[in-house]
Amino acid sequence: MAIDTVKVQINGSWVSLTKNATTGKYEGTIAAPNITSFNKPGGYYPVTVEAKDLAGNTTTVNDTHSTLGNQLKLFVKETTKPTITITAPASGAYLGTNTPAISIQLRDEANGSGIKITTLQIKIDNGPTITNTSPGVTVISVSGGYDVTYVPQSALSDGSHTVTVDIQDNDGNVATQASRSFTVDTVPPTLNVTNPVETVSYKNTAPLTVTGQTNDVTSSTVTVKIELNGVDQGEVAVDANGNFSKTVTLVEGKNTIIVTATDLAGKTTSVTRTVYLDTVAPVVESITIVPNPVNVGQNYVITVEVYD
Repeated sequence: MAIDTVKVQINGSWVSLTKNATTGKYEGTIAAPNITSFNKPGGYYPVTVEAKDLAGNTTTVNDTHSTLGNQLKLFVKETTKPTITITAPASGAYLGTNTPAISIQLRDEANGSGIKITTLQIKIDNGPTITNTSPGVTVISVSGGYDVTYVPQSALSDGSHTVTVDIQDNDGNVATQASRSFTVDTVPPTLNVTNPVETVSYKNTAPLTVTGQTNDVTSSTVTVKIELNGVDQGEVAVDANGNFSKTVTLVEGKNTIIVTATDLAGKTTSVTRTVYLDTVAPVVESITIVPNPVNVGQNYVITVEVYD
């Protein structure tokens, strides 16, 4: 008997096939589903073929068929790359710790095959490859992928570093590599206050110019803050060589000056100076000379009573 119709069902839709006059086979061009089959049962779309002859006899085969079943499994792969976002540290950041937490977001498209976390590769500079199971790695499953945090298990050296991250999805799409550069600086800046140079000093005029020099090898430039009696004295200019100066106005009596240098990593060095302002001349209250008169060549005692 002659064949009447041949049709296939894929993803819930039936499509009729056309007989190829040359080969005698039934064919059809069908658009693949727009969603990967990875998350389907078995990881594929089952295909059903139904053949019907002119007498009305029908044969149906599908993915469960003992000999043809494997040929009726349609595997569909997505083509969209997953994405990698390094959320910390910030690009170009200066960090005061040598074991900074590196935070990463790994995402796949909606209805995608999903992130294949076992393909995770993290590298710092030319160091060893870090995977999802390496010490210091924390992986949290979230909607659309994973949030990953890596804390280096060995201290990074002071200076510039670059971290790179690679990942694939379950359909083998490779994400564009993400990279982030940052600087580690664990050493506070140097600070030398040249005026007033003494830890404790005395002045008889209110204006005082505070001067000094600061530097940081790893994370210049350095900012300088000057406080007088707990009050910030405003912007302090620091030149290219680290020199700074700021004129402050002392109050009568004790003045506490705190100079603080801060580098780009937030490390600080402080120097404290105490300056006493005394604008009142001392008062001589009384003077006594005993004995008075005194014989030639004889010792005498002079006593002066004075206060300030």
